[in-house]
Amino acid sequence: MKPALIAGAFLASLFALSLLVGVSPLSAVDVLTFRADSNAVLVLVESRLPRTLALILAGVGLAVAGLIMQILVRNRFVEPSTAGTVESASLGMLVMALFAPAAPVFAKTAASTLFALAGTALFLRLLSMAPLRSPLTPPLIGLTLGGVIGSATTFLAYRFDLLQSLSAWTTGDFSVVLRGRYELLWLALALAVAGYAIADRLTVAGLGDDVATSLGLKHAHVMAGGLAIVAMITAATVSTIGSIPFLGLIVPNVVSLAMGDNLRRTLPFVAAFGAVFTLACDVAGRLANFPFEIPIGVVAGALGSGLFLVLLLRRRARNA
Repeated sequence: MKPALIAGAFLASLFALSLLVGVSPLSAVDVLTFRADSNAVLVLVESRLPRTLALILAGVGLAVAGLIMQILVRNRFVEPSTAGTVESASLGMLVMALFAPAAPVFAKTAASTLFALAGTALFLRLLSMAPLRSPLTPPLIGLTLGGVIGSATTFLAYRFDLLQSLSAWTTGDFSVVLRGRYELLWLALALAVAGYAIADRLTVAGLGDDVATSLGLKHAHVMAGGLAIVAMITAATVSTIGSIPFLGLIVPNVVSLAMGDNLRRTLPFVAAFGAVFTLACDVAGRLANFPFEIPIGVVAGALGSGLFLVLLLRRRARNA
């Protein structure tokens, strides 16, 4: 009960802070007492509230996607941004921008999902071919694959003058979120709930093909379902606000250190602390150089890389 209260308190505090922080002044007292003027109400309804909801939905989705990928791959250092999934989703968005620029957002997200699935499948194929003598091998393979796909995507974007669009997909930024431009992220929440519904099956699938089959589980079907959830969450996030690096790696690991590896028990806390992480990074980016703003992708990348190094050194010290 105590971890739930802590997560709820952090989430509620950051939710309120995210609504109030910004260039346009907004008083909590005026909002709560319904004395805010029409401009303040417009800012709250059209910008601050959609932005805060988008932060929560993206944080929940990416944290759960990272946890599912770690369970299925059986490696704590794997998540969409270290497995080539994000880069593949960005390539899908670029292909749609080249060949179907007038397509609706849903169609672009669907194409991005297919590319993300293909990139993740290629990552798993490379893993099956490589000798896994170290827990660092999977993320190194994923980062290399992501680098190759990212380089090809950048070349195509440069060739067809779409570098600015590519930058929007590869750097998470919530400053452009308004009402009507974030609703696709509700899909990430629905997919996170779906992941919770099949949490036990994902856990068994993560034990390996032989164990899962001996327990009567169709391993390939569960793997495909779990990776489809990861790909769709990644595509929905990339197509709406861009990439938030290391979120799906850091949050599940921190929760696992505190609460263990029971997926059904920890998944709600991973979702909650994913939302806390995105809210905290976004608020920090807005306050660090106020009234200017640092994109959340930059803040999360700097903080996440530092925490990633801590996790690596901690594992090394424990295995020494």
